[in-house]
Amino acid sequence: MLARDYPFLNHRFVAMAHRGGWVTPEEAARENTMHAFRAAADLGYRYIETDVRATADGQVVVMHDAELDRVTDATGPVGARTAAELSQVRVAGTDPIPLLADVLEALPEIAFNIDLKDDRSVEPLAALLQKQDVAGRVCVSSFSGARLRAFRRLAPGLPTGVGPAGVAWAGFAPLLRRLRVDAGVVLQIPARVARERVPLVRPDVVNFAHATGRLVHVWTVDDPSEMDRLVRLGVDGLISNDITALKRVLTEHGLWEDAA
Repeated sequence: MLARDYPFLNHRFVAMAHRGGWVTPEEAARENTMHAFRAAADLGYRYIETDVRATADGQVVVMHDAELDRVTDATGPVGARTAAELSQVRVAGTDPIPLLADVLEALPEIAFNIDLKDDRSVEPLAALLQKQDVAGRVCVSSFSGARLRAFRRLAPGLPTGVGPAGVAWAGFAPLLRRLRVDAGVVLQIPARVARERVPLVRPDVVNFAHATGRLVHVWTVDDPSEMDRLVRLGVDGLISNDITALKRVLTEHGLWEDAA
């Protein structure tokens, strides 16, 4: 299937709130919480990027880091605690760590790009998404090609991002691109790699993606001038922490669509 065959991706432009994003920088610490997700939805966002990990008892929780130390009032590995134990932990001292099932149920109007952060979350995520029948509003990505392949086997009807090998092939092997097929339907990539020295989002990459029925989403873009440049380059979506700035830039380009 092509990218736009999936309801998640069949829009003029995908404006995505990174980990829920923030309306003001003071709220940045409350990432990946129901508070952040609701704030994005209240601002009119219909797409949210988030991350998942598995708990010790096989539940799927929303959390970027492998360790609790950076964003919560606890320490140690996320995967070493049960969902009940994690329910007592607070992000930024105020917000509980949400279960993905609760997030999907609480925000039925929002589509989620879900980043698989550990191997143990692959199977319970596939089961959860199929159980909750959310095929029209999810896309799954990962920095691990093995995780993506495992997820695709378990949930073949759901759209996924191109894996890291496919991204490298698309970006840096232009003469051989069509010889290597990745099942992903969207390139979710940074504008530059190698410590910001090497451009990855270029006209040839965007054109290749579009010619093969894929889309290009760029992360994580917080500078309005860079947002403007990438929109003019023809990308199909931007992922940002600064969701106020992203909405303003897309409104100026006539690409902003409020959540239904």
